Amino acid sequence: MVRVLLLSLLLALSTGLAQAEDSIQVVMSCQDGSKSLSADKPLHFGKVRKTKDPTIEVDLSKTYQSILGLGASLEHSTCENLSKLSEEKRAEVIEKLVSPETGIGMNLMRVCIGTSDFVGEPYYSYDDLPEGETDPELAKFSIEKDRAYVLPAIKIALKKNPNLLVFASPWSPPAWMKTSGKLGTGRLRPECYPVFARYLLKFIQAYEGEGVPIYAITVQNEPDMSHPDYPTTSWNGEEQRDFIRDHLGPLFKQNGVKSLVWCWDHNWNKPAFPRAVLSDPQAAQYVDGTGFHLYEGKVAAQSAFKQEFPDKHIYFTEGSVFRPSGAIRLTQILRNWSRSYSGWVIMLDEHRKPNRGPHDASATCIELMDDGAVRYNFDYYMQGQFMKFIQRDAVRVESSLPEMRTFSNVAFVNPDGRVVMVVANAGREAQPFAVKCGGRMFNTELPGGTVATYAWQPEK
Repeated sequence: MVRVLLLSLLLALSTGLAQAEDSIQVVMSCQDGSKSLSADKPLHFGKVRKTKDPTIEVDLSKTYQSILGLGASLEHSTCENLSKLSEEKRAEVIEKLVSPETGIGMNLMRVCIGTSDFVGEPYYSYDDLPEGETDPELAKFSIEKDRAYVLPAIKIALKKNPNLLVFASPWSPPAWMKTSGKLGTGRLRPECYPVFARYLLKFIQAYEGEGVPIYAITVQNEPDMSHPDYPTTSWNGEEQRDFIRDHLGPLFKQNGVKSLVWCWDHNWNKPAFPRAVLSDPQAAQYVDGTGFHLYEGKVAAQSAFKQEFPDKHIYFTEGSVFRPSGAIRLTQILRNWSRSYSGWVIMLDEHRKPNRGPHDASATCIELMDDGAVRYNFDYYMQGQFMKFIQRDAVRVESSLPEMRTFSNVAFVNPDGRVVMVVANAGREAQPFAVKCGGRMFNTELPGGTVATYAWQPEK
């Protein structure tokens, strides 16, 4: 009798294991709000068979880049709105952003070295002086203004997710270092290259002193943008090359700085700029990779640049995506070699404020309402379909792309061995499709306006 019971137990366990290896976890978010990171009924693999449905073929043997992180920005506007919440509510909202268990798992955040255009108070750098004065020794350098609400938000985020990485970008050096004498417009004066390098070093050291390690910096946010109404600074590729090669790189090396350097940090349409930096071996030795934005050009530029400089990484450092069509764009960013995704501005209020700058803003993924409530929009859940399931160090694998503008996918193998595939349907109608992986296959259907994540164990 005991032997029969043991055999029955072993049979049940083996059957359950077979079902687990055979099953596909499904989580989806619909633009109509009917599902928000909601678990759907699990699917099951079957044998490969002929089908009329578009088929995504996943090839685990063909690999691409690993993922550094997926997240957004803790710039001044987001942090100011967070500061308006009660201490308990603020911690809850940040947790829902960065926790991989109770939130959507953002694990890479961009912060500003000084202010960007998205800020409520007057623009500032860390060494502002009356017109005509200079401070070559940086004796008046101070991050004191960041203590009001920026640093507190970053520290909560790091507490809620100790694996969170932070990278940083300046919108402008202090005005006295520039040809214009202003935070808006102008160039960094060549004689100020050494002092600006030390300024960036002091920022890294000051933030580390606050318990905020800086994983990487970019030399300049959007160096091809010049605008009088918010902090901007013009650079060309040769200037950034010289600055990194002759000043920033050697200074970081001399001081044992572990923070990486990413060049460019602007749109897809002008690869000549980062090419000028990376084509110089002496400058390139200090550069880990290139940051891109989405406002001009085409995402395929990332792949072309990776092919040109295969030993350097691609990062996506700024640009929010919206709705299911934004999810398709995010799959394309990741399919074109980016090791990261960083959305821009997490939280404005329902009036799209604060925004001191000249650029209009869309509704952010979460919003502060007039009654003090926080609204979580579809884009919060849509981003979660990627961020919550694609782990750091996940490796992208080949997944075929059916020729449909409103339907896309991207697939990874996580460090825990599971395959994760995100599929987006930006069309109005449900889209049937099949997925083939090795000697197995499943068929399913994705509703219109929906993003879904499928996860499974690979065949043994």
